[in-house]
Amino acid sequence: MIRSGISASEARRVLAKAFAAQGLDEAELDARVLVRHATGIDPAVPGTASDAPLDATMTACLEDLARRRLDHEPIARILGHREFHGHDFVLNRACLVPRPDTETVVEAALALISADRPARLLDLGTGPGTILLALLAERPRALGLGLDRSAEALGAARANAAALGLAERADFAESDWGSAAVGLFDLIVSNPPYIPSKTCDLLAPEVRDHDPRLALDGGPDGLDAYRAILGEALRLLAPGGHIVVELGIGQAAEVGAIARRSGLVVCGLKSDLSAIPRALVLRHAS
Repeated sequence: MIRSGISASEARRVLAKAFAAQGLDEAELDARVLVRHATGIDPAVPGTASDAPLDATMTACLEDLARRRLDHEPIARILGHREFHGHDFVLNRACLVPRPDTETVVEAALALISADRPARLLDLGTGPGTILLALLAERPRALGLGLDRSAEALGAARANAAALGLAERADFAESDWGSAAVGLFDLIVSNPPYIPSKTCDLLAPEVRDHDPRLALDGGPDGLDAYRAILGEALRLLAPGGHIVVELGIGQAAEVGAIARRSGLVVCGLKSDLSAIPRALVLRHAS
């Protein structure tokens, strides 16, 4: 596909055409990103560098990256990192790739905690720490604990906390939801697995074959994680505290009912940029 002596600008055109033929979204952008990653040259910038022949090492690297993308491996997986809420997060195979939808949870949570007051935050199913660290970056007096069942994902979370200068305010521990948490928290956040088990195999290959099943599969009806999280919420939530959970499409009513049965009050619902209800806001009843 990538012939010897090809230039960065020509390689971009070849890859964009191949990606589009495969039905990949954002073929032009993906081609540009991969060429730049493999060569250090931005093929969209005219000039000597983008028109010069690539050396053998660059060509081999680009060929490998292109084949991975044609196999529907997401760009974030190939690069090993993803931007989220203005920060760059490293990822590994145990991490769910952060989606823009989840920024709705962050925005809803930020509205609940003041920048000039201390707060204790808990992120359940933290993965690479995206929600928790995005909140701590905006709330300098807050402290946070991120829990996850995957030790490998927690490795990425600790690396991200260190890279963002937040390691002194962010702790992480392996846990089945909130079982390892001690004390009370002013805010609990979570982007739990919420896809029904039978639907997981029908997802796009970028998700089905490359995101960890642990972070996707919400059980037979997609609601198992909500039952677990909200069922122990009153043990962990400080009086007056709040919970913000991400929702799958059409789950607001069912998750709200689970919350009420758990003794929580539904006090808000925030939609994402596609006008889909995405973040459910709950509070302690007292």
